[in-house]
Amino acid sequence: MLYHLFNWLQENGVDFAGVRLMNYISFRVVCCALVSIITALWSGKVIIAKLKKKQIGEEIRDLGLEGQLSKKGTPTMGGMIIVLSILVPILLFGDLTNLNNILLIIATVWMGFIGYLDDHAKIVKHNKDGLSGKKKILAQVILGLVVGLTMCFSSQLGFRVGSNNGYGDQNEEQVASVVVENNAKTTIPFVKNNEFDYSWLSPLKGKAGQWWTWILYILVIIFIITACSNGANLTDGMDGLSAGVTAIVGATLGILAYLSGHVGYANYLNIMYIPHSGEIAVYMAALVGALLGFLWYNSFPAKVFMGDTGSLMLGGVIGVCAVLIRKELLLPILCGIWVAESLSVIIQRGYFKYTKKKYGEGVRVFRMSPLHHHFQKEDPKALIQRPREIQPEARIVSRFWIVSIILAVLAIVTLKIR
Repeated sequence: MLYHLFNWLQENGVDFAGVRLMNYISFRVVCCALVSIITALWSGKVIIAKLKKKQIGEEIRDLGLEGQLSKKGTPTMGGMIIVLSILVPILLFGDLTNLNNILLIIATVWMGFIGYLDDHAKIVKHNKDGLSGKKKILAQVILGLVVGLTMCFSSQLGFRVGSNNGYGDQNEEQVASVVVENNAKTTIPFVKNNEFDYSWLSPLKGKAGQWWTWILYILVIIFIITACSNGANLTDGMDGLSAGVTAIVGATLGILAYLSGHVGYANYLNIMYIPHSGEIAVYMAALVGALLGFLWYNSFPAKVFMGDTGSLMLGGVIGVCAVLIRKELLLPILCGIWVAESLSVIIQRGYFKYTKKKYGEGVRVFRMSPLHHHFQKEDPKALIQRPREIQPEARIVSRFWIVSIILAVLAIVTLKIR
């Protein structure tokens, strides 16, 4: 709203010191980050107090994990703090006519609402299963379909063909000599001239081939958003783990969005120039700020858990962001923690069912899944016994953060290593 107010003042000839600051994405990134942190710190106190008053606390099953039972009754559904702390600054400082922002707001509200329904069913209605897996996947598919159709048919979400080194600020009007395409292309890491066209996978040519490409592209987008949302959800199992990892991923995507939305940097790095994608950096600043503010209450020992209200939403937003800046193929590197957590669950369940069917007794690969719990529990029958010692929760979280930072640096470095 402030962004649009300042633009209106400029258009109507009102001039005073600082009136043009809103034109700079870098300024609005800082404003969003600060306001989101302040909103999280303020709203956190209020929301945690209300959750405690209504006795909306975590129900803990004894799984033999160190310090697990001490968390019983800790307020959950703290994802509401994150959602609020994202929306307040983006409504103040974001360009609400920008389609990227609109899609990210839809993703935040939609997945936050689905997560809230899941938490409400578990905590308030005491249904330990919450929303069924089918319903959650359906919600993720709907979001993916909306984003996919918009990506395919909106001219606002195209990218540059050709170059213009004279274009210096991503907030200026699009340079006339820059032609914008709207097709199913994305970035391949570690490859020179790293653009992958999904049409290469189409067995058909002509009009039929084009429709086949769009359908394939939409299916990939649905898969990316669903995988990210579920990956973030699986990672949310320790104090500060999911919030810290997602903040690192969000900051990295914000940097990539800023570079892709600035034609000078895009030309220098030889990456896609995506007009208007710089606004995504503003959104990611709000997300990272919200997570940092939330960590004030969620760091060990946590005063509140984000619940599915936060984790499903965060993964969905990250997936949408990666698709919008056409960096979805970077996610296996950037979101390596989520990938490892998801694979650990798939491997654990698959191998246990296989051995139980074949030998009559199931064998576990990990002591426990998702992966972060493997380091917390003893199980002499599990195939993987490293490390031998049980690790404190705070140490596991810190090391996962360190690995996530390394992966983030590697993801950014791929822009030049090819």
